[in-house]
Amino acid sequence: MARHGRGHFLTPSEVPSRANIAALKSIGVEAIIAFSAVGSLREELKPRDFVLPSQIIDRTKGIRPSSFFEDGLVAHAMFADPFSAVLEQVIWEKRGVIEGGDFHCNKTLVCMEGPQFSTRAESHMYRSFGADLINMSALPEAKLAREAEIAYQMVCMSTDYDCWKEHEVAVTVEAVVGHLRANTSNAQRLLAAILPGVSEVVENGKALEGLKGSMRFACMTAPEKRNAEAVKKLEFLLPGYYTV
Repeated sequence: MARHGRGHFLTPSEVPSRANIAALKSIGVEAIIAFSAVGSLREELKPRDFVLPSQIIDRTKGIRPSSFFEDGLVAHAMFADPFSAVLEQVIWEKRGVIEGGDFHCNKTLVCMEGPQFSTRAESHMYRSFGADLINMSALPEAKLAREAEIAYQMVCMSTDYDCWKEHEVAVTVEAVVGHLRANTSNAQRLLAAILPGVSEVVENGKALEGLKGSMRFACMTAPEKRNAEAVKKLEFLLPGYYTV
């Protein structure tokens, strides 16, 4: 599924994330493996390396619609651990298929607003936060997947050092695209290797452990206060959860 549309014509904030996640949920999807190009904020995370993040810092708040719950229906989803530990393990076990780069895990990702890249000051600030990677795509995808009770794990493919690194040429589209193309064959190889494992954890129910049913009791709005139209919309995503 092309996040930015085929031909890459949608900016990060124009991606119809709610529609995408809702559509996947409606056809029975229980696990999402999301590949994304990222900038590296650490020397050891080199261009063409692959990384499994475990945490996110949100720098997009207030700009992108990040919840299915609005207009008279309030729910609070747990999000302490934004990625799926089960899917992470499936992917990590197949890290050996990557060629020409290293594979890392347990890193923190900053999701920033785009489409511009960071300033040098911002890049240094994110490093001071303890962040290791930066991209424009992890959110609101991960939040929406959590609300939809879908297991979600991002696979990050490093394309550049953002602009924090002294004596390094500032990030350009040309450099990003060059590394992205080199990453493509590794991404395809990894996807082929992990599909049997992903299928297994979905079929045996492990992918949704702790997720399935988690939103049923997350709604804080009193039944008599629930907006009927909002309930109707959520019925498409989570049937039977909020009807009175």
